[in-house]
Amino acid sequence: MVITKQFPGGLRLVVNKMEGLYSVSMGILVGTGSCFESAEENGISHFIEHMMFKGTHKRTAFEISDAMDRIGAQVNAFTSKDITCYYAKSTYDHAEEAFEILADFFSDSVFPEEEMVREKGVVCEEIAMSEDTPDDLCRDVLAQAFYGDEGYGRTILGPAENVRSFTREDLKKYIEERYNPQNIVVSFAGNIGMEEAVALVEKYLSSALIGRSFQKREKKLAFAESSLYKYKDIEQVHIAFGYPSLPREDKLMDASVLVNNILGGGMSSRLFQTVREKMGLAYTVYSYISSYTEGSILYIYAGINPANVGKAQEAIFKAVEDFRRDKFTKEEFLREKEQLKSSLIFSQESTIAQMTSCAKQMLYKNEVIDFSKRIKEIEDITMEDCVQALELNYHTQHLAAAAVGKIKKPLVIR
Repeated sequence: MVITKQFPGGLRLVVNKMEGLYSVSMGILVGTGSCFESAEENGISHFIEHMMFKGTHKRTAFEISDAMDRIGAQVNAFTSKDITCYYAKSTYDHAEEAFEILADFFSDSVFPEEEMVREKGVVCEEIAMSEDTPDDLCRDVLAQAFYGDEGYGRTILGPAENVRSFTREDLKKYIEERYNPQNIVVSFAGNIGMEEAVALVEKYLSSALIGRSFQKREKKLAFAESSLYKYKDIEQVHIAFGYPSLPREDKLMDASVLVNNILGGGMSSRLFQTVREKMGLAYTVYSYISSYTEGSILYIYAGINPANVGKAQEAIFKAVEDFRRDKFTKEEFLREKEQLKSSLIFSQESTIAQMTSCAKQMLYKNEVIDFSKRIKEIEDITMEDCVQALELNYHTQHLAAAAVGKIKKPLVIR
């Protein structure tokens, strides 16, 4: 059962007690990421995530990791376009110790200058690694082609020159604006009850956040509708296409995900069977939806031999056109509905997945996720819903494209 509480000042807590387990996953999620950043700030959300682990008034960077290791706990963090998450997992008998460490570096990081210098080097290497990972780079290029240079078009890592320029004052200013109680959700999942979770938050975190006032930022959403490329001396050309999809909370989003899975979600999908199995044009080809509050992007990606880029693009577009015209079979519909249900059910067996999904639901919608209701919503999807969703997706008026590899001009999409 999922239970919530709101503390004075706006901090929200969500607890999903999962009986019969010996572990607890805990997370502190902030509603901020690269889509909220200015051009000069781009990359700061991610850099702050790194620097949070680099020392507090109580512990050095080594002592933070050593303290977690001593109790056998796992700790990590991630930054996305619109969320930053810090989380840990421990055995239930060490839950208090793990949360104290998590709360300590989340609320009391001091950003030592020597650590700033070292971590800038680390993040710049991460940026270089991303540049050397062509499928990741292709997605970043596509986001810029689709959304432009603002909002969701900004990369999570940001440019290296930004990272090198960040000061302690920049980090503190951003935290004061974004890391405040109204924009934070604490989430627990596993062998812990609401009473114990409330006591931990009150003891170690809530008072440390008092005084931070929320300054709302508007996310800029625009369609660039362009085709961009980046030359790389590599063996394949990585191509991607972006179609506009529905807002995250649209009533037809589940149907849209189901329909897209038929197109490119797995080995039995239309794209895989056509582009790879029948035509032999790609080893990897797939599609998926990245959903956001204001509107989503539907990605189609493939890695192609440079000599076959034109053929592959034509095959992908034809597969989409055929799909929109011919629709799908009842067998495909039922197969993908079962895939959606099983994915949701499998996630219920992971405390990390439960902790994260409950926190996201609270951040995005300020409500509790009801897994029984979610299963029923998937079961209630009809073929008519999917036909309607198919008609609302894959429109070419906002189509964008990206290519990375030995290519010297953008893909032609109009």
